[in-house]
Amino acid sequence: MTFALHRRTLLRGSLGVAGAGALGALAASGAEGAPQPGPLPDDAAIYGVPTIDPLISQRADPFITRPVGGMYYFTGSVPEYDRLVVRGATTIAGLAGAEETVIWRRPTSGTMGGHIWAPELHRIGGKWYIYFAAGDAGNVFRIRTYVMESALDDPRDPAGWTLKGQLITEWDGFTLDATSFTHRGRQYLVWAQSEPEIAVNTSLYIAEMANPWTFRTKPTRITTPTKSWEIIGYRVNEGPAVLIRNGKVFITFSASATDANYCMGLLSADASDDLLSRSSWTKHPDPIFVSDDRTQRYGPGHNSFTVAEDGETDVLVYHARDYKQIVGDPLYDPNRHTRVQKLYWHEDGTPLFGIPVGTGGPIVRLSPSGAPRSFVKHEGDVIRAAHAPRELELTQFRFVAGADGTETIQSVDQPTKFLVVSGTTVGLGATGTPVTRIAAKGGVTIRVAPGQYLQHKGGQITVAAKATVFTLS
Repeated sequence: MTFALHRRTLLRGSLGVAGAGALGALAASGAEGAPQPGPLPDDAAIYGVPTIDPLISQRADPFITRPVGGMYYFTGSVPEYDRLVVRGATTIAGLAGAEETVIWRRPTSGTMGGHIWAPELHRIGGKWYIYFAAGDAGNVFRIRTYVMESALDDPRDPAGWTLKGQLITEWDGFTLDATSFTHRGRQYLVWAQSEPEIAVNTSLYIAEMANPWTFRTKPTRITTPTKSWEIIGYRVNEGPAVLIRNGKVFITFSASATDANYCMGLLSADASDDLLSRSSWTKHPDPIFVSDDRTQRYGPGHNSFTVAEDGETDVLVYHARDYKQIVGDPLYDPNRHTRVQKLYWHEDGTPLFGIPVGTGGPIVRLSPSGAPRSFVKHEGDVIRAAHAPRELELTQFRFVAGADGTETIQSVDQPTKFLVVSGTTVGLGATGTPVTRIAAKGGVTIRVAPGQYLQHKGGQITVAAKATVFTLS
């Protein structure tokens, strides 16, 4: 899509669920005397992505399809590394409690009798395909990539699945994490593999496909781990995921060992470039999604992308643990859980990942009226507004309902801190100032005391008798 303000973010105000009663009482005469026609969406509708955390426990390497026939389908690695599973639901949130079907189990001996890793489910040419990595019973780490096919409409039905065989790559080496995508009428595969004479564990490769299990072209290596954040524990680039937006092809990938050092990087290419040319691809110099002690989410990675039920809001799907210290080999720690959160976009068309947001309710960003691409953010403990900040996490807040009908405004990246008012100064502190959102034309005003409201002027957020209307997005 070309860059434009998302239609769900324009001219929006909201109240949290607990604040709906206050809105009903005040909507007819907001602080600026402007009636608000019709009900306003609550924060969950504005955020647009489930806040169940984790969405699915003990499922690593998560993959959620875009809706197919009104259904989302999920697959991922199970801790036992012994089977392929699929579940489906009409909503992303519904996947949390959906029944899970085992569509294939590894044999008890021989080829594919070892570790079963990182399945991905793709709809190609009217059929379903699962790409997955498997070791051998006699050598569980002799990992190769295999492909299964089903002609049935429902991928949860085990009866439809047949093994097409091994994906034969340029080198008979450690191969895993294949993902498929279509661009400009051509089907591509991106995967991770060890290449002879390159002293790393895995690099990422791309090739065009003749069919879902056969290459049309030779592979092109598009990234290899060289940066400090890619080589902690292991020299790894793996887990690619593709998102095509704003005239670009973006590929996220995961790097380093699967403990708290696991993180995500980003590649990009112009959508008009030759994707099979290594020179088309640019690696972001820094990781774009990392562990966070404040939200207690560790080792985020091996992601996929889907869209919310509106068909437009991009959703980041990933796994992470909620503790840092691991006993033994992290590969056998079972608590990499599937999590989802909203993916945002900068006005220049590049993605903003922020941080693993942790536990809590819906997340909103506040834009002062008249400055729709400016957002309220904190700089340390100082609250101000800035135009299109790249530090997404500094602009994310939650409205937390109080028993008396007021709310406090919680920082997402510093969840122990809340918006605090002292005189006319607005900052972050341990004890939040109760606020009330009041419907106004184009959004809400935020009352912090009788006759006193948050006001934006020249990037500064202060308290004054005249309120600024904020849209929530």
